[in-house]
Amino acid sequence: MQTIRTAILALLCVSPALGCLAHTQQSKARFQQEISSANAGNPAAGLSATGEAVAMSGDIQAASAFSPVSAAPASKAAREVFKVDNPDMTLSPYTGMTRRHWIAAGEYLLKGAFSYIHCLDDQMYFPKELEKTYPRDEGQIHVAKLEGLARTLFIAAPLLKDNPSLTLNGIGVADYYRHQLVNLTNPDSRSYIAHRTGGPSQTLLELGSLCISMKGAQSVLWDPLTKEQKDALASLMLSYGEGPTIGSNWMFFNVYILSFFKDQGYKVDEGKLVGWLNKLLDRYKGEGWYNDAPAYDYYSMWAYQSYGPLWAELFGKHQYPDIARRFIDNEHDLVANYPYMFARDGRMNMWGRSICYRFAAVTPLPLLEYAGFDDVDYGWMRHIASASLLQFLTNPDFLENGIPTMGFYGPFAPAVQIYSCRGSVYWIGKAFLGLLLPANSKYWTATESEGPWKNALKAGHVYNKFQPGSTLLITNYPNCGGSEMRSWCHETVAGDWQKFRSSENYNKLAYNTEFPWMADGKNGEISMNYGTKNKKGEWEVLRLYTFKSFEQGVYRRDAVLETDTAVRYQLADIPLPDGILRVDRVSVGAPTDITLGHYTLPQPGHDKLPAAVRTVGKHQATTVTGTDYTLAMVPLMGWDQPAEVIYPKGLHPVSNVCALPTLRQHVEGTRIFVTLQLWKKGASFTDRELQPVKAVKVSKDQRTVVVTLATGEKKTVRF
Repeated sequence: MQTIRTAILALLCVSPALGCLAHTQQSKARFQQEISSANAGNPAAGLSATGEAVAMSGDIQAASAFSPVSAAPASKAAREVFKVDNPDMTLSPYTGMTRRHWIAAGEYLLKGAFSYIHCLDDQMYFPKELEKTYPRDEGQIHVAKLEGLARTLFIAAPLLKDNPSLTLNGIGVADYYRHQLVNLTNPDSRSYIAHRTGGPSQTLLELGSLCISMKGAQSVLWDPLTKEQKDALASLMLSYGEGPTIGSNWMFFNVYILSFFKDQGYKVDEGKLVGWLNKLLDRYKGEGWYNDAPAYDYYSMWAYQSYGPLWAELFGKHQYPDIARRFIDNEHDLVANYPYMFARDGRMNMWGRSICYRFAAVTPLPLLEYAGFDDVDYGWMRHIASASLLQFLTNPDFLENGIPTMGFYGPFAPAVQIYSCRGSVYWIGKAFLGLLLPANSKYWTATESEGPWKNALKAGHVYNKFQPGSTLLITNYPNCGGSEMRSWCHETVAGDWQKFRSSENYNKLAYNTEFPWMADGKNGEISMNYGTKNKKGEWEVLRLYTFKSFEQGVYRRDAVLETDTAVRYQLADIPLPDGILRVDRVSVGAPTDITLGHYTLPQPGHDKLPAAVRTVGKHQATTVTGTDYTLAMVPLMGWDQPAEVIYPKGLHPVSNVCALPTLRQHVEGTRIFVTLQLWKKGASFTDRELQPVKAVKVSKDQRTVVVTLATGEKKTVRF
């Protein structure tokens, strides 16, 4: 009966006369106009999720016969945010979210995607947003549609496992995805994918993703298919899965294709499968962090620490138990580190590339239960996951025409990479893989908690978690409930053709849950970083960092200017209960100007946020007050003038205008700079709070700085 129903629905979509022809012609015209306006005369090669160049048109049909789906929903409806109906404040006293609310959230997101689906042949292809994203020519459209299919299925698969009869926009969701899976091997279908003929491509990634969902909801997505359909999919997917890959998280997509079809009784190249698994494990550097060739960022978590443990549960425990155990052991290490990256209220940080994947960052948290760890606070894990989900779903800028925007909250080009299309954002769907856990699991039945924030992290103190393998530093600030990250960055702009590893996604001195990062301006508007006026007269930020040490609460890095190695910075970050004490030694080969920026505050209205300069002790503190926070910048040594508050435009992910406290100085030779970058939530600073430093003493050779804090504690920095 199910097969007959699918066939009938498919028949309704086959004939253009039944409603798809006008839709296709209309959409094609829109796309042609979009392509010409976005990148006229600049056809580009496709890009992998690591930014590698790949050929998107060599392994798929030409896209000229089809195009984007129908017009988007009304903008007013698109601005309606997700609401937690009948919150359960007993089980979830912080978010009200339970498993049923997560199901509702998944349906909320899928409704936006299915508003573009009117028949089974319609594809998950959404309006382009931001010029820098793909597709940039018709040859890339097919892969963009495949991304939409595979990534929305991350949300749909767990929902279908619970509710195979789910219907959205009048379409049976299971019918739709099965129809699209079958059409991948149908040469007469618009969804057809040819067998691999070239190197690694985005197609590999999306087919591997499909295998995760096909296993997660196997009884709904895979088992109903005929043997002929299954054999055709196996032949297609294995042509990619056993083919070339990229030596990063991409190897997981080969692994999932081979493991899925091995699980279904097909012959696969087990030598390649085991080889890729071991290479993935070789990327592990300790304390829960994998290196993704070469960066540390959320790919450690939404890829390695999600795909690895999930593979162990779905396939590894019975295919390769020894390898599965290694992934599980590595997973356990994240418990003592990764959850501390989130704010007390559970919000995530804006840090690293692909940040438009947002709350996919919580994906590993429910998966911890598969390993049966008995030292995990599952109530804390679910609090983080639900809060991060609501951080975005309750923001009115998150959806545009029913689809998540290309940015952090709303559209924000500096945080988006050229390898992304609009459908890429549904990587967020991996967060819903936690719904594969049964309703009576510890994760779903534990009472929400604040974890260590409740009692272990005490007000008036600051807490650092240093991870030697990755040299990452996580800092928790109980006074405000924020968390901060300091991480790897060592990439030149000249060598970074993808233009993201050398960018603000990585090059800030620190990243804080309370202050989403501001993009750099051309006139020295630089937040949480140093800028130097280079020989071209341009403001150039630091990006070539070399980690030195973390001892006694002092995080040390050296940095050189990319265009002039005679410009050297020796940096020391000292987290304090209400901010950061910076002790930095700057050397220049020729006289020049430098600037140092604080974090920024969004300015929601037209009135400038109020700023002031006040004398505290022997120093002048510059403050600016926003909706939730007051920032303060206090120059203690090296700066000739107090900080100034400037109001950059078009650089902030939350508002068009923001407020930035900044310092500038003309430098000759070598100079020591000692600076306080402070913040306070919900109230103004007292004079005492602006004076956490009692004294600063610098040695005659300018190689040693001893700072005496108001508490009497001493911090020594040796350059």
